[in-house]
Amino acid sequence: MPDIEPDLGHSLVCMEIWGGNQATSRAVTTPGLDLWVYSRPYENAASGGDVHYVSLCGGGKITRFILADVSGHGDLVADLGKSLRTLMRNNINRQDQTRLVQALNREFAELSKQNRFATAVVATYLTKGDTLTICNAGHPRPLYLQAATGEWAFLSYDGADTGGLADLPLGILDETGYTQIELPLGRGDLVLLYTDALTEAEDSHGQQLGEAGLLEMMRKLNALNPSTIPKALVAALDAYRGGRPIADDMTFLILHHNAGPAQPPSLRESLNVYAKVLGLKAV
Repeated sequence: MPDIEPDLGHSLVCMEIWGGNQATSRAVTTPGLDLWVYSRPYENAASGGDVHYVSLCGGGKITRFILADVSGHGDLVADLGKSLRTLMRNNINRQDQTRLVQALNREFAELSKQNRFATAVVATYLTKGDTLTICNAGHPRPLYLQAATGEWAFLSYDGADTGGLADLPLGILDETGYTQIELPLGRGDLVLLYTDALTEAEDSHGQQLGEAGLLEMMRKLNALNPSTIPKALVAALDAYRGGRPIADDMTFLILHHNAGPAQPPSLRESLNVYAKVLGLKAV
Protein backbone atom coordinates (compact mmCIF):
# COMPACT_ATOMS: atom_id res chain seq x y z
CA MET A 1 0.00 0.00 0.00
CA PRO A 2 1.20 3.60 -0.47
CA ASP A 3 3.13 4.98 2.49
CA ILE A 4 1.53 7.81 4.47
CA GLU A 5 3.73 10.89 4.53
CA PRO A 6 4.23 12.01 8.15
CA ASP A 7 4.69 15.71 7.38
CA LEU A 8 2.95 18.31 5.28
CA GLY A 9 4.18 18.23 1.70
CA HIS A 10 2.95 20.13 -1.30
CA SER A 11 1.56 23.66 -0.94
CA LEU A 12 -0.97 24.48 -3.65
CA VAL A 13 -0.40 27.74 -5.49
CA CYS A 14 -3.04 29.99 -7.00
CA MET A 15 -4.96 28.45 -9.94
CA GLU A 16 -3.52 24.99 -9.24
CA ILE A 17 -5.57 21.79 -9.51
CA TRP A 18 -4.17 18.63 -7.96
CA GLY A 19 -5.45 15.07 -7.93
CA GLY A 20 -6.78 12.33 -10.20
CA ASN A 21 -7.75 8.67 -9.82
CA GLN A 22 -4.30 7.25 -9.15
CA ALA A 23 -2.91 5.55 -6.07
CA THR A 24 -1.56 8.24 -3.78
CA SER A 25 -0.70 9.19 -0.24
CA ARG A 26 -0.02 12.89 -0.10
CA ALA A 27 -0.06 15.84 2.26
CA VAL A 28 -1.16 19.17 0.80
CA THR A 29 -1.63 22.66 2.23
CA THR A 30 -3.81 25.56 1.13
CA PRO A 31 -4.54 28.83 2.99
CA GLY A 32 -6.31 27.88 6.22
CA LEU A 33 -6.17 24.13 5.67
CA ASP A 34 -3.86 21.14 6.03
CA LEU A 35 -4.97 18.19 3.88
CA TRP A 36 -4.10 14.52 3.76
CA VAL A 37 -5.23 12.51 0.74
CA TYR A 38 -5.03 8.72 0.62
CA SER A 39 -6.21 6.57 -2.29
CA ARG A 40 -5.70 2.85 -2.80
CA PRO A 41 -7.34 1.43 -5.98
CA TYR A 42 -8.80 -2.06 -5.99
CA GLU A 43 -6.21 -4.84 -6.30
CA ASN A 44 -3.45 -2.24 -5.93
CA ALA A 45 -3.91 -1.02 -9.49
CA ALA A 46 -2.22 2.20 -10.57
CA SER A 47 -5.62 3.90 -10.91
CA GLY A 48 -9.25 3.18 -10.09
CA GLY A 49 -12.82 4.41 -9.92
CA ASP A 50 -12.33 6.89 -7.08
CA VAL A 51 -11.55 10.39 -8.37
CA HIS A 52 -10.26 13.19 -6.14
CA TYR A 53 -9.35 16.80 -6.87
CA VAL A 54 -8.25 19.80 -4.82
CA SER A 55 -8.04 23.28 -6.32
CA LEU A 56 -7.06 26.78 -5.18
CA CYS A 57 -8.51 29.92 -6.75
CA GLY A 58 -6.52 32.74 -8.33
CA GLY A 59 -6.68 34.86 -5.19
CA GLY A 60 -5.76 32.10 -2.77
CA LYS A 61 -9.05 32.45 -0.88
CA ILE A 62 -11.14 29.54 -2.21
CA THR A 63 -10.16 25.89 -1.81
CA ARG A 64 -12.42 23.33 -3.48
CA PHE A 65 -12.59 19.55 -3.20
CA ILE A 66 -14.26 16.83 -5.22
CA LEU A 67 -14.34 13.20 -4.15
CA ALA A 68 -16.30 10.95 -6.52
CA ASP A 69 -16.86 7.20 -6.54
CA VAL A 70 -17.48 6.33 -10.18
CA SER A 71 -19.11 3.09 -11.31
CA GLY A 72 -16.58 1.28 -13.45
CA HIS A 73 -12.83 1.32 -13.91
CA GLY A 74 -10.24 1.69 -16.66
CA ASP A 75 -10.31 4.11 -19.58
CA LEU A 76 -13.82 5.39 -18.81
CA VAL A 77 -12.80 6.58 -15.38
CA ALA A 78 -9.58 8.07 -16.76
CA ASP A 79 -11.54 10.09 -19.33
CA LEU A 80 -14.05 11.14 -16.71
CA GLY A 81 -11.23 12.26 -14.45
CA LYS A 82 -10.12 14.64 -17.20
CA SER A 83 -13.67 16.00 -17.49
CA LEU A 84 -13.83 16.58 -13.72
CA ARG A 85 -10.55 18.45 -13.87
CA THR A 86 -11.92 20.66 -16.64
CA LEU A 87 -15.00 21.42 -14.55
CA MET A 88 -12.77 22.31 -11.59
CA ARG A 89 -10.77 24.66 -13.81
CA ASN A 90 -13.89 26.34 -15.19
CA ASN A 91 -15.20 26.95 -11.67
CA ILE A 92 -11.93 27.60 -9.87
CA ASN A 93 -12.76 31.23 -8.98
CA ARG A 94 -16.46 30.74 -8.14
CA GLN A 95 -17.42 30.99 -4.49
CA ASP A 96 -20.78 29.33 -5.16
CA GLN A 97 -20.33 25.64 -5.96
CA THR A 98 -23.93 25.15 -7.19
CA ARG A 99 -23.03 25.51 -10.87
CA LEU A 100 -20.21 23.03 -10.48
CA VAL A 101 -22.50 20.39 -8.99
CA GLN A 102 -25.10 20.97 -11.73
CA ALA A 103 -22.38 20.63 -14.37
CA LEU A 104 -21.19 17.42 -12.75
CA ASN A 105 -24.70 15.98 -12.90
CA ARG A 106 -25.01 16.89 -16.60
CA GLU A 107 -21.63 15.30 -17.31
CA PHE A 108 -22.73 12.05 -15.71
CA ALA A 109 -26.15 12.23 -17.35
CA GLU A 110 -24.41 11.67 -20.68
CA LEU A 111 -22.69 8.62 -19.24
CA SER A 112 -25.93 7.27 -17.77
CA LYS A 113 -26.75 6.01 -21.26
CA GLN A 114 -23.94 3.54 -20.59
CA ASN A 115 -25.36 2.70 -17.16
CA ARG A 116 -22.69 4.80 -15.45
CA PHE A 117 -23.24 7.02 -12.43
CA ALA A 118 -21.27 8.28 -9.45
CA THR A 119 -21.70 9.31 -5.87
CA ALA A 120 -19.79 12.47 -5.02
CA VAL A 121 -19.17 15.04 -2.36
CA VAL A 122 -18.18 18.58 -3.36
CA ALA A 123 -16.88 21.01 -0.75
CA THR A 124 -15.74 24.64 -0.87
CA TYR A 125 -13.70 26.36 1.82
CA LEU A 126 -13.63 30.17 2.02
CA THR A 127 -10.92 31.84 4.09
CA LYS A 128 -13.27 34.81 4.52
CA GLY A 129 -15.53 33.66 7.32
CA ASP A 130 -13.75 30.30 7.68
CA THR A 131 -16.72 28.40 6.23
CA LEU A 132 -16.92 25.02 4.53
CA THR A 133 -19.90 24.42 2.23
CA ILE A 134 -20.63 20.76 1.45
CA CYS A 135 -22.91 19.27 -1.21
CA ASN A 136 -23.53 15.52 -1.10
CA ALA A 137 -24.72 13.58 -4.16
CA GLY A 138 -25.60 10.20 -2.73
CA HIS A 139 -22.15 9.88 -1.14
CA PRO A 140 -21.32 8.55 2.34
CA ARG A 141 -21.88 11.22 4.99
CA PRO A 142 -18.73 13.16 5.97
CA LEU A 143 -17.51 13.03 9.53
CA TYR A 144 -16.76 16.23 11.45
CA LEU A 145 -14.81 16.81 14.64
CA GLN A 146 -15.35 20.07 16.48
CA ALA A 147 -12.08 20.77 18.27
CA ALA A 148 -13.85 22.75 21.01
CA THR A 149 -15.79 19.66 22.12
CA GLY A 150 -13.53 16.87 20.86
CA GLU A 151 -16.56 15.00 19.48
CA TRP A 152 -16.89 13.40 16.06
CA ALA A 153 -20.32 13.45 14.35
CA PHE A 154 -21.79 12.77 10.91
CA LEU A 155 -22.79 15.69 8.71
CA SER A 156 -26.13 15.52 6.95
CA TYR A 157 -28.68 18.00 5.67
CA ASP A 158 -31.55 18.41 8.14
CA GLY A 159 -33.35 21.42 6.70
CA ALA A 160 -36.79 21.76 5.17
CA ASP A 161 -38.13 19.38 2.55
CA THR A 162 -37.07 20.47 -0.95
CA GLY A 163 -40.38 19.26 -2.37
CA GLY A 164 -38.88 16.68 -4.70
CA LEU A 165 -36.08 14.21 -5.24
CA ALA A 166 -32.79 15.64 -4.05
CA ASP A 167 -29.15 14.72 -3.47
CA LEU A 168 -29.25 11.66 -5.75
CA PRO A 169 -26.04 10.23 -7.21
CA LEU A 170 -24.78 12.04 -10.29
CA GLY A 171 -26.25 10.90 -13.59
CA ILE A 172 -29.44 9.38 -12.17
CA LEU A 173 -31.89 12.21 -12.89
CA ASP A 174 -31.34 15.39 -14.93
CA GLU A 175 -33.49 17.60 -12.70
CA THR A 176 -32.11 16.47 -9.36
CA GLY A 177 -31.84 19.21 -6.75
CA TYR A 178 -28.87 19.40 -4.41
CA THR A 179 -28.86 20.81 -0.90
CA GLN A 180 -25.86 22.30 0.86
CA ILE A 181 -24.52 22.35 4.39
CA GLU A 182 -22.63 25.46 5.49
CA LEU A 183 -20.24 24.60 8.28
CA PRO A 184 -18.38 27.34 10.23
CA LEU A 185 -14.92 26.00 11.08
CA GLY A 186 -12.98 26.70 14.26
CA ARG A 187 -9.25 26.30 14.73
CA GLY A 188 -8.34 22.61 14.92
CA ASP A 189 -11.62 21.30 13.48
CA LEU A 190 -11.35 18.17 11.30
CA VAL A 191 -13.48 16.85 8.43
CA LEU A 192 -13.23 13.35 6.94
CA LEU A 193 -14.46 12.77 3.36
CA TYR A 194 -14.33 9.15 2.20
CA THR A 195 -15.66 6.54 -0.20
CA ASP A 196 -17.82 3.59 0.84
CA ALA A 197 -14.88 1.17 0.99
CA LEU A 198 -14.41 2.41 4.56
CA THR A 199 -17.92 1.71 5.87
CA GLU A 200 -18.24 -1.47 3.76
CA ALA A 201 -15.00 -2.98 5.05
CA GLU A 202 -15.73 -6.54 6.27
CA ASP A 203 -14.19 -8.47 9.15
CA SER A 204 -13.45 -12.22 9.08
CA HIS A 205 -17.14 -12.96 9.74
CA GLY A 206 -18.39 -10.80 6.86
CA GLN A 207 -19.61 -8.07 9.22
CA GLN A 208 -19.38 -4.61 7.67
CA LEU A 209 -17.81 -1.80 9.67
CA GLY A 210 -20.73 0.55 8.93
CA GLU A 211 -21.13 4.16 10.00
CA ALA A 212 -21.22 3.32 13.69
CA GLY A 213 -17.99 1.33 13.42
CA LEU A 214 -16.23 4.08 11.49
CA LEU A 215 -17.36 6.68 14.02
CA GLU A 216 -16.00 4.58 16.88
CA MET A 217 -12.75 4.02 14.96
CA MET A 218 -12.25 7.76 14.44
CA ARG A 219 -12.93 8.47 18.13
CA LYS A 220 -9.94 6.31 19.05
CA LEU A 221 -7.48 8.23 16.87
CA ASN A 222 -5.38 11.14 18.14
CA ALA A 223 -7.20 14.24 16.92
CA LEU A 224 -4.71 16.48 18.72
CA ASN A 225 -2.03 15.36 16.25
CA PRO A 226 -3.94 15.19 12.95
CA SER A 227 -0.86 14.31 10.87
CA THR A 228 -0.91 10.86 12.53
CA ILE A 229 -4.55 10.15 11.65
CA PRO A 230 -4.15 8.96 8.01
CA LYS A 231 -1.61 6.26 8.81
CA ALA A 232 -3.50 5.23 11.95
CA LEU A 233 -6.80 5.05 10.06
CA VAL A 234 -5.33 2.86 7.31
CA ALA A 235 -3.83 0.57 9.96
CA ALA A 236 -7.14 0.35 11.85
CA LEU A 237 -9.04 -0.51 8.66
CA ASP A 238 -6.48 -3.17 7.70
CA ALA A 239 -6.72 -4.64 11.21
CA TYR A 240 -10.53 -4.72 11.00
CA ARG A 241 -10.33 -6.68 7.73
CA GLY A 242 -7.87 -9.07 9.32
CA GLY A 243 -5.19 -8.09 6.83
CA ARG A 244 -7.24 -9.13 3.83
CA PRO A 245 -7.17 -6.94 0.68
CA ILE A 246 -9.82 -4.28 0.21
CA ALA A 247 -12.77 -5.28 -1.98
CA ASP A 248 -13.12 -1.88 -3.67
CA ASP A 249 -11.25 1.34 -4.39
CA MET A 250 -10.61 3.17 -1.13
CA THR A 251 -10.06 6.92 -0.81
CA PHE A 252 -10.28 9.45 1.99
CA LEU A 253 -9.45 13.12 2.49
CA ILE A 254 -8.79 14.58 5.92
CA LEU A 255 -9.16 18.36 6.29
CA HIS A 256 -7.58 20.12 9.26
CA HIS A 257 -8.55 23.75 9.80
CA ASN A 258 -5.41 25.58 10.95
CA ALA A 259 -7.20 28.96 10.62
CA GLY A 260 -4.20 30.48 8.88
CA PRO A 261 -4.87 33.67 6.92
CA ALA A 262 -4.93 33.84 3.15
CA GLN A 263 -1.74 35.41 1.86
CA PRO A 264 -1.94 37.76 -1.15
CA PRO A 265 -0.35 36.14 -4.21
CA SER A 266 3.27 37.12 -4.82
CA LEU A 267 4.20 38.99 -8.00
CA ARG A 268 5.33 35.74 -9.59
CA GLU A 269 2.11 33.97 -8.59
CA SER A 270 0.03 36.89 -9.92
CA LEU A 271 1.83 36.71 -13.28
CA ASN A 272 1.18 32.96 -13.41
CA VAL A 273 -2.51 33.55 -12.65
CA TYR A 274 -2.82 36.07 -15.49
CA ALA A 275 -1.03 33.67 -17.82
CA LYS A 276 -3.46 30.89 -16.96
CA VAL A 277 -6.51 33.13 -17.27
CA LEU A 278 -5.32 34.26 -20.72
CA GLY A 279 -4.66 30.69 -21.78
CA LEU A 280 -0.91 31.21 -22.04
CA LYS A 281 -0.25 28.53 -19.46
CA ALA A 282 -2.10 25.34 -18.58
CA VAL A 283 -4.10 25.18 -15.34
